[in-house]
Amino acid sequence: MPGHADTFMHRWFEEVWNRGREDAIDEMMGEDTVIHGLQEDIRGPEAFKPFHRQFRTAFPDMRISVEEVLIDGNMLAARCSVAGTHTGPGLPVQAAGKPASFTGMCMARVKDGKMIEGWNNFDFLSLYQQIGLQLH
Repeated sequence: MPGHADTFMHRWFEEVWNRGREDAIDEMMGEDTVIHGLQEDIRGPEAFKPFHRQFRTAFPDMRISVEEVLIDGNMLAARCSVAGTHTGPGLPVQAAGKPASFTGMCMARVKDGKMIEGWNNFDFLSLYQQIGLQLH
């Protein structure tokens, strides 16, 4: 089981984020999944997809590397690094082609091969500073 759980986290970031496969969201996320820590709570795959599109459009070359995964039963935690170039629309600041990199951590509860709850703590402040987004 540990190998399978570890693979889940790597697969989530590779398929959903690095390859931009929106259909992988449906494959890997339960219908009642709640994701915490991304703007506001996001409930279910259909509510997650606009957030996914927003960031994949703004950073089409986005690359998320899973640095380490910790497993405790059906709870997984991953330490990640994110890099990309802000070349597309999708964020409330015009794309200036600026590269950005930041780090983050996430946790997921997995049941029957699907994420049923997730928690995120990514350094979005660092990202926003790098692309020139002014917060008030």
